Amino acid sequence: MSGKKKATKAGKAAATRCGFVAVIGAPNAGKSTLVNRLVGAKVSIVSPKVQTTRSRVLGIAMRDQAQILFVDTPGIFAPRRRLDRAMVAAAWQGAGDADLVVLLIDASHKQPDEETERILADLKRADRKITLALNKVDLVKQRERLLTLASAMDATGCFSDIFMISAETGDGVEDLMRVLVERLPEGPWLYPEDQITDVPLRLLAAEVTREHLFRQLHQEVPYALTVETESWEDFQDGSVKIQQAILVEREGQKAIVIGKGGARAKAVREAAQAELQEMLERKVHLFLAVKVKENWSEERDRYKELGLDWDA
Repeated sequence: MSGKKKATKAGKAAATRCGFVAVIGAPNAGKSTLVNRLVGAKVSIVSPKVQTTRSRVLGIAMRDQAQILFVDTPGIFAPRRRLDRAMVAAAWQGAGDADLVVLLIDASHKQPDEETERILADLKRADRKITLALNKVDLVKQRERLLTLASAMDATGCFSDIFMISAETGDGVEDLMRVLVERLPEGPWLYPEDQITDVPLRLLAAEVTREHLFRQLHQEVPYALTVETESWEDFQDGSVKIQQAILVEREGQKAIVIGKGGARAKAVREAAQAELQEMLERKVHLFLAVKVKENWSEERDRYKELGLDWDA
């Protein structure tokens, strides 16, 4: 398709639509999985652990004459440290700046958790109608439970629409997408139609490695580390050499990340390298080094790189 308008049967040009849709919710509600599903490609990392997403991630989807800019936000929870506060602030800012907002709730829980209840209370105070998506319905065997939850959410008066979806299987997602497209404001596209995210490749590569660390590690260790891409070298044969540092807060955490005989670090490197090769469609030579940096989560420049407010 060339140009930004397409002729209709009546001979008139259909107006283009473009707008931001913020996806908010409690940690582990499935926000990143949903954004990846809506975009049709992986733009945000996912893991079974809560609070995986740390910064705002933009996923760009095209539907007919509409460009939908999905903002995947960190989970909203009760913050305990500076990084937590910055993540929650980024989520609410994403919602406040967006044209449309989708609240995602994990429907597999028998009742909304404390984080979701807190979000609902804040939404009531904001007095803004948003769209609700009850996610993970594929895990709920009793239809009556879903209907009861939907009725309770409708009674809050916060929602213009309620959808039952599974971001994992795709069930109901296109119905949600269709309504969002219809409600986007008219306007020109803000990005090229073949672009799927605004996340720099160096940061995206670091996030891929961090995802595989989250999948390999347990308890508090994943939350005490970060990954930064130190160098990126392109070669004439089309391959790329990526050097990354895994930063941890203590020596004991370094030993855990490396694993016995280096086994865990090797497994993470191989998994991340394979995924990066698939994403970049080129040969990737990935090198990882684990370093101790006690106060990495207190560095102002790191927050700026992630698009987070250090003073939140």
